[in-house]
Amino acid sequence: MKYGLHLPNFGPFGDARVLADLAVAAEGAGWDGFFLWDHLLFCDLDKNPHVDPWVALTAVAAGTKRITIGTLVTPLARRRPWELARQTVSLQNFSSGRLVLGVGLGEPTEWDFRFFGDPTDAKTRAEMLDEGLEILTGLWSGEQFAFRGQYYNLEPMTFLPRPVTPIPIWVGGQASNRRSLRRAARYQGMVPMQDADDRVTDLRRAVDYVDAHRLSDEPFDVVVSGHTENDPHSARTVRSYEGIATWWLEDLSPLRFGVDWLALADPWDTEALTARILAGPAR
Repeated sequence: MKYGLHLPNFGPFGDARVLADLAVAAEGAGWDGFFLWDHLLFCDLDKNPHVDPWVALTAVAAGTKRITIGTLVTPLARRRPWELARQTVSLQNFSSGRLVLGVGLGEPTEWDFRFFGDPTDAKTRAEMLDEGLEILTGLWSGEQFAFRGQYYNLEPMTFLPRPVTPIPIWVGGQASNRRSLRRAARYQGMVPMQDADDRVTDLRRAVDYVDAHRLSDEPFDVVVSGHTENDPHSARTVRSYEGIATWWLEDLSPLRFGVDWLALADPWDTEALTARILAGPAR
């Protein structure tokens, strides 16, 4: 299992220089991955600065050598797929092939979508996500590509350069959502949100479903998230996923997957969050 960090792109982390310094520290502390959220405006309680994740990840790539980088997750329905194709290839080549693209529908829709006039309907965003993924992979190919869909239309074109190595796509979504799981089966990884009551069992069911729908035997990542600081049972918690998950991501945010969003309005304990990075993975 590999171990990564999962950080917001806002608040004390809403600065590319800060994130670049933290990534250097994370690489030195033995972490394998450094992943950023992708939000324009997280919520109305959040009065914090935000940073564009692609600018920040470029700064991260410039300061590190081996650590995997990426977004978790980029809501493709509110991005132009061809612009994202250019950004991702540029970063993949600049980082010598260390990029992973995490995609999903995106939440919360109220501030990150509706405030900007983007669609909030889940069905529409899912359809746009599927079309966007077809466009991304078509443009990444470096071959002539055209597209006709419900939401997007592209004239025949060739996008160069190709990525130096293929860019893995990890698909986020609920572990119980079969459409999301079938989407993940078409790509290189899944980031499922599991049932809080029995996360390991929930994850195993989701992985079995994806395995039954995969058409390729290429490597496939299964990503789980949580937090282990101040938890005497943390190593046991992480070990419970061995044999199922390939990545553990340490959640570095005040939210902690379920804490009231009001925590975002309080001062962030950046010293504790930084100390958790420096302590290294709970292997």
